[in-house]
Amino acid sequence: MLFSVYVPVLVTAALAALAPPIARRLPPRPAAWALVCVALVTAVGWSGSLALLAFTGVAQIPQIAREGHWSVAVLRAEDPVSLAVAAGSALALATGIVSLGVAAVRQVRHLVRARQECADLPGRAELAVVDDEVPLAFALPGAPGRIVVSRGMLRCLDDDGRAALLAHERAHLAGRHHLFQGLWRLAAALNPLLRPLATAGGFLLERWADEEAAARVGDRRVVAHAVGRAALASAAASRPPALAATGGAVPQRVKALLAPPPTRRRLPFAAGGLLLVLCCASLANAASDNDRLLDHAQWARCVEYTDTAASWPADHDVRPRSCCTDRERHEHGARES
Repeated sequence: MLFSVYVPVLVTAALAALAPPIARRLPPRPAAWALVCVALVTAVGWSGSLALLAFTGVAQIPQIAREGHWSVAVLRAEDPVSLAVAAGSALALATGIVSLGVAAVRQVRHLVRARQECADLPGRAELAVVDDEVPLAFALPGAPGRIVVSRGMLRCLDDDGRAALLAHERAHLAGRHHLFQGLWRLAAALNPLLRPLATAGGFLLERWADEEAAARVGDRRVVAHAVGRAALASAAASRPPALAATGGAVPQRVKALLAPPPTRRRLPFAAGGLLLVLCCASLANAASDNDRLLDHAQWARCVEYTDTAASWPADHDVRPRSCCTDRERHEHGARES
């Protein structure tokens, strides 16, 4: 467990640093799905590694060892993790879990508020035009979702620009991009190293919607012009809502739309997949090593009682399963050899 338990942490740090800039150069739809997989797998690997490291310190507490029927001396002798590392891991894990809970509550409130806003909008059509001179256009997730556009935004665009704008927002709703955002935010709340993934993911969602709009309209320059005009019109407005047409890094989006569509590349996805497999395999190996360590510690405690002809404590009415018989001792020795 000495090395394998740290591999998920190293993989998480590597992907958090390398995945965002690479993903920006890839087709946005598969890149967004890849970032979701990276966020979920590394968040689990990160938490699992911290849990294993923290357990090595908790398991050496005499009261815990007594309940688990294992030898503290064996754990201290065979476990190379220091108590300082175990305590730091426990603190980081506890902080991440609390942060995850707070973020989950916020996400639920956000979805409930969005659904309520959908219900409060006039009419039942997909498009809701609000009488507001402030240029705004965004998608509200719901059942079904709604597209909200202000009259001020409609006045800023011509017919082709309006068609591109609506196609962009429909792509957000059809792709359920709010779920992608929620997963990235939850993963970043659990592990702060994943915050760059959440930022890059937001840009990829806008690029995904841009590419869908370009395919629907049939002209990339029209979509680029609409994105630029909408961003300039709303520059003086308040901060745009999530999944807004003016969200993300607008200059980079316009530049990407004026260029040919990004080509598919297999190497980055294959390399990322290998790193995720390495993360999972290392975590499984560390968990297996930890299980064998506990088994050895329980066995040492059992042998200690058996060899010294000592009885189990009076408050234990039932002998634990780790208590060995002569046959079990022989089988354990065979496994060790």
